[in-house]
Amino acid sequence: MNNEQKLLTLNELFTLEEMAERLKVKKSWLYSRTRQTGPGTIPRIKVGKYIRFDYQAVMDWLREQNENL
Repeated sequence: MNNEQKLLTLNELFTLEEMAERLKVKKSWLYSRTRQTGPGTIPRIKVGKYIRFDYQAVMDWLREQNENL
């Protein structure tokens, strides 16, 4: 995979299953985070009835969560 392909991969939207795999967490953990509301919740995008994730936004959110520990 060249650099351009890597960049495109990071800009695509991931399904819940794909995001859980990338984060190496159970799908149930990710589902529980998507049910939370209010400020500081995991960034997600609703596409109709489907939930999608922007990889970079989720990684930024994780870093922020760890800074607040």
